[in-house]
Amino acid sequence: MVLRLFKARTFFQNHVIFFLLYMVFFVHIVDFLVIIFRFILNSVLSDSNTNPYPTKMKHLLLLFSLSLAFYSCNNTAEKQPSTPVTEDDEITYEAIGKLGDTLYAAEPSEEILEKYLEKQRIYEEAPDDLENLIWYGRFTAYLGNYRDAIEIYTNGLNKFPDESRLLRHRGHRYISVREFDKAIADLSKAAELIKDRENKTEPDGMPNAMNVPVSTMHGNIYYHLGLAHYLNNNMQAALDAYKMCLETSSSPDNVVSATHWIYMINRRMGRIDTAEKYLAPIDKEMEVIENDAYHKACLMYKGELKPEDLYDPNSEDSASGSALKYAVGNWHYYNGDRELAKEIFREIVSGDDWASFGYIAAEADLARMQPAK
Repeated sequence: MVLRLFKARTFFQNHVIFFLLYMVFFVHIVDFLVIIFRFILNSVLSDSNTNPYPTKMKHLLLLFSLSLAFYSCNNTAEKQPSTPVTEDDEITYEAIGKLGDTLYAAEPSEEILEKYLEKQRIYEEAPDDLENLIWYGRFTAYLGNYRDAIEIYTNGLNKFPDESRLLRHRGHRYISVREFDKAIADLSKAAELIKDRENKTEPDGMPNAMNVPVSTMHGNIYYHLGLAHYLNNNMQAALDAYKMCLETSSSPDNVVSATHWIYMINRRMGRIDTAEKYLAPIDKEMEVIENDAYHKACLMYKGELKPEDLYDPNSEDSASGSALKYAVGNWHYYNGDRELAKEIFREIVSGDDWASFGYIAAEADLARMQPAK
């Protein structure tokens, strides 16, 4: 968005220059035509050595030529075909999906933009304050500017190299831009740093309807570490991380979110009995505040809800909608109906919610299902 504003300003300035230059030209246009006429007349009636006009006409011709050249150069720059992106070029896209799609940030809402500007102002007033830096990075990511958020966290890690929260948030955004190995490196280091440290509730950047935070700092590190391993198809490492996530908090929201992934991973590994044992604490009466999609998915795994009751191909593109669709598609996958699973995964990636975990998981699965080239 900032880049678009910069380009718009440059465009305006260029055309102001053109306008002023053309005003100079038009002020002299009459004089120019008169000189042309008199030059021709004098060429006929007098000796060229006595003609007083050639020098002045040369000046005006030079002005005219420069004007045309300046306009031509700028016009060529605006209309020339695009060239391949290099490391020195501005990156205007956020990621290349696992299926080869170029992924761009969507336009943010006015509410998110206002909050972002507030966080930016606070950060700029005290850029060495860790909390200010974290919130600035989080709201930059909420705009959909994941690359900019990664840069903010990277700058923060230069100041606070062993800060697990910066690693946790940068790792999350590496997942968003499909750089899973970098996410694993950050989140693994964060997991080492939090050993023997107190676990605390993590404040929400996008509060739920009850304005009650439902996740912890340690839980989020293990959750995203498990997800990064899952997306890389390393099921054992993903399972180990989600088991650690489950142990960080007994809150219903944490239980259903961790259990959802633990169940799916065990089923992918062919461990049906183990998967079902993890469903024992799940019931319809759980007071889940935020992770309703994971709760419904777990009830489907238990047989208390049917896949057709949950799957709505016309549901909105959202993180919870994609999560529920992926749960249903994955259920068909490990129960043997691979074609229906692929159909549902394709339905997910046809939407616009490309940063949601359900979308990324479906995309990664489809990429692995493609025939080898």
